[in-house]
Amino acid sequence: MSSNSTEAALIAILAAITTQINRYLPIGIFFFGIIGNLLNCLALSQRTLLSNSCSLLFLASSIASLITLIDGVGVRFLTGWSADLTATNDILCQIRFFFLSTSRTVAFWLIALAIIDRWLLSSINVHRRQMSTLKNTQRGIIFVIILSSLVYVQYFYCFVAIPIDYPITCYGRSILCRLIHNLEFALLSVLIPSLLMIIFGLMTIHNVHKSALRQVQPIIATSSTQTTVANERSARMKKIDHQLLIMLCVQTTLVILFSLPQACYSIYTVITQYDINSPLTNAIDTLLLNVFILFSYVTNGMPFYVYTLSGGTVYRKALFDRLQEFSRMIICR
Repeated sequence: MSSNSTEAALIAILAAITTQINRYLPIGIFFFGIIGNLLNCLALSQRTLLSNSCSLLFLASSIASLITLIDGVGVRFLTGWSADLTATNDILCQIRFFFLSTSRTVAFWLIALAIIDRWLLSSINVHRRQMSTLKNTQRGIIFVIILSSLVYVQYFYCFVAIPIDYPITCYGRSILCRLIHNLEFALLSVLIPSLLMIIFGLMTIHNVHKSALRQVQPIIATSSTQTTVANERSARMKKIDHQLLIMLCVQTTLVILFSLPQACYSIYTVITQYDINSPLTNAIDTLLLNVFILFSYVTNGMPFYVYTLSGGTVYRKALFDRLQEFSRMIICR
């Protein structure tokens, strides 16, 4: 009897911890994430950076992250206060998960595309370098958005506010739907793009290392003003490319670290879906799931702080210039 009482008390404690986590942790992620992504959009939309294909991918990823934070973290905060309408309305539930899953997948894949873009640009192969263009980048962004939307359109059938025989609200209506959801998130949103980030990241570093070892003849200075301007512009673009690569490597590492726990948990859920668990095990699983989900949202809220710390003078100058520009507009009004 005392054993049952102890277990019941432990379950109550775990449930209380889960509730407090959902109430208060999303506030910080949401507040700093929204502000950070808005500042990202300001800085990356500056003409100096917008002409760079990697910066365009960063900008599109920041917009997708904004949608993810509003749809994911904002609703999760409401869940902690029992004010989540998606927990009782099927249509709202389906719309929420469609946009959440699509935007989160788009944000991840755009970072993967940015890594691939850096690999193309750092290649010694001229034809590969020529593939790194704004036009190809725009095509890649459109392709990722359309494909992600098509992948998750089945959520309008699969998701319901109150699933039968399942403790979580706004989730898959059947075992098959839940299986598809968990595998899609683990593979399409995290594992495959993360694998591409690692592979192309290592290949990019290899290309940069090879480029540094190559013997390059120094350019002989001439009196031509046109040549001097061209050389200065080339040096400035190389500096931007180098600092964007550093930003990308740091962000990729953090994205993988914060996203893998939820992806691994999704696979664990698939493997153990037919197991009959005790109430205590379910309480532990629910706590871990909520922690891992919030960890994964950190990846959508941290880019601005990563770029500010690792982006060097290029990103910080672009941000400062945009803030000054907006300040002048406000003062003039």
